[in-house]
Amino acid sequence: MKLALAGVVLLVLIAAGGTWQVQDWRYGRQLAELARSHTDTLNQLAMVGAAAQKSEQDKRLALEQRLTASDQTHHKELSDAQANQARLRDRLATSDLRLSVILAQGSAGGCSVPAATVAGSMVHAGVRAELDPAHAQRIIGITDEGDRAVIALKACQAYVRDLLE
Repeated sequence: MKLALAGVVLLVLIAAGGTWQVQDWRYGRQLAELARSHTDTLNQLAMVGAAAQKSEQDKRLALEQRLTASDQTHHKELSDAQANQARLRDRLATSDLRLSVILAQGSAGGCSVPAATVAGSMVHAGVRAELDPAHAQRIIGITDEGDRAVIALKACQAYVRDLLE
C-alpha cells in the first residue's frame, strides 16, 4: 500500500509537472505574441510620429523660405526707396530740380513771390512758387521717413500673414 501510495504521489507529481510545463509553454507563447503585438504597435506609433515630425519640419521650412523671400523683398523696396530719395536730394542740391507749390489766386498776401514756369508742368493754371532748397531738402527727408515707414508696415503685415498661413 505504501508502494501504491508512493506511486500515486509520484504520478500526481509527474502530472503536476507536466501540466506546469504545458502551462509554461502556452503562457510563453501568449507572452511572445503579446510582446510581438506590443512591438508592432510601438513601431506604428514611431512611424506616425516620424511622419508628423517630417510634416512639421516641411511646414517650418516653407515658412522660413516665405519669410526669407519677404525679407529680401522688403530689403529691396527699402534700398530702392533710399536710392530714389538720395537721387532726389542730389538733384535738389545741384539745382537740377526745384520743388514748387501752387499758390491760390491772390494768396501771396502782397509778397512778391517769383512764379516758376516749367514747360513740362502738369498743372497749367495758377501761380507757382519755388521752395527754398533747404525747405525742399527737409520735405524730401520727411517723405523719406514716410516711405520707410510704409515699407516697414508692409513688411510687418506680410510677416504676420505668413505666420498665420
